[in-house]
Parts: sequence; C-alpha cells; structure tokens
Amino acid sequence: MSYQIIQADESRSFPDAHAFIQQASKEGTGVVYIGADAGEAYDEARDEHATTSFVAIELENECLGVHIADDNGPTNVVGFARFRLGDDAPTQLVELVRMPYTSDAVVAAAKAAFEAAGLVVATCNDFPGRILNRLIRPYYNAALRRLDEGLASANDMDMTLRLGLGYPEGPIALLNRSGLHHHFEVTQDLYEQLGQEAYAPARRARNAWLKQFQETDDATS
Repeated sequence: MSYQIIQADESRSFPDAHAFIQQASKEGTGVVYIGADAGEAYDEARDEHATTSFVAIELENECLGVHIADDNGPTNVVGFARFRLGDDAPTQLVELVRMPYTSDAVVAAAKAAFEAAGLVVATCNDFPGRILNRLIRPYYNAALRRLDEGLASANDMDMTLRLGLGYPEGPIALLNRSGLHHHFEVTQDLYEQLGQEAYAPARRARNAWLKQFQETDDATS
C-alpha cells in the first residue's frame, strides 16, 4: 500500500530515519500525518481526504475521537502510535486505533503499510493511552509507591521481579534510565482523562518532573 507522509512538528514515533519514512511516496494513495501537531494538520486538510485510501494520524495519549467524530465520522481515518518509553528509542510495536465505524479495508491497508516497513501492528479501539500505557502505567506506579512505603530497596524490588518473573529489567531501574519525568507526564495525562486512581502519578515521578522542569527553566532563563 503506497502512502505519502505529512510532517507536523517532531514525531515521537519516528524521530530518526526509518524504512517507513523512506518507503513513502508523494504519489501515495494513503496519507500519514506524523508529529506532535498531526491531528491539527489533518483537521486543516480533512476535506481533501474524502477519497483517500487511508489516513493515519499520529497520536500521543489522546483519543482519535478528539480529531474525528466519536459516533459518525470518516471511515478512512485511523490513529497510530509507535510505542516508546521515555527517552528510549521507539520499539517496533505500532498500536493502530480504529473507531466503531472505521472500514475494515482501511484498517487492513494501514496495517499493511506499517508491516511492509518491518513494524509489528496491534489494533485496538479508541481509548486514552491505548493498550500498553493502560496496562503498564499502573504497574509502574504501584512499584514506585511500594518503594515510597519502604517495602524494599529499589535494587531488591528490581531483583525480585527480574529473578521471580524473568523480567529483563526491573521497573525502578527502567523508569530511572528512560526518564522518570516522562512517566509522570504520561500518567498525569491519563489520570486527567480517566480519573482512575491507578493512573495518579506516584510521588517520585512528580518530584522527578518538577526537578526536570526547574532545570529546563533555569537553562532557558
């Protein structure tokens, strides 16, 4: 499936060169909006895409329904995000978001475009944070809260999960390495959207974000 790419600010899904970018064509029948302002860019050009084979809009944590109608909208539009944890490089996983009225053929076309570039696609319905963030963020929050409560040291908690469950890296070490302040930003966003206590940012994550914010503010002042 051929597609063209429209870049709207920096992309978390594709910050560097990738086969998916290289395989795009200006004559592509599909359109992929990437970047932090992908939704806004699509909104400005939505009337041009009535007959486009598929339109894929890069999402952050927001729902696709923020950019198209929840109940009855264009059947050729999907959302997507390539999973990336903090400052780590993006993974090969792309979460593809569909609405109840999205055409199956459109989902298949978008999925084929990503898979042709070596990416792995999981399809989900339209929820804040999609699959992975909804599953792992409460787990990370729980680990941080147990650390605050003094259940065990960070090293012992990580070692227990690595040896007991076979995880390659414990949650505390992983969050510290990839940027604990990023975890705060995601969980705070999900907490505001969902209102569920499991997503309320842990104290350590909030403190890490405040420290990062202060350092950034000092550097620019």
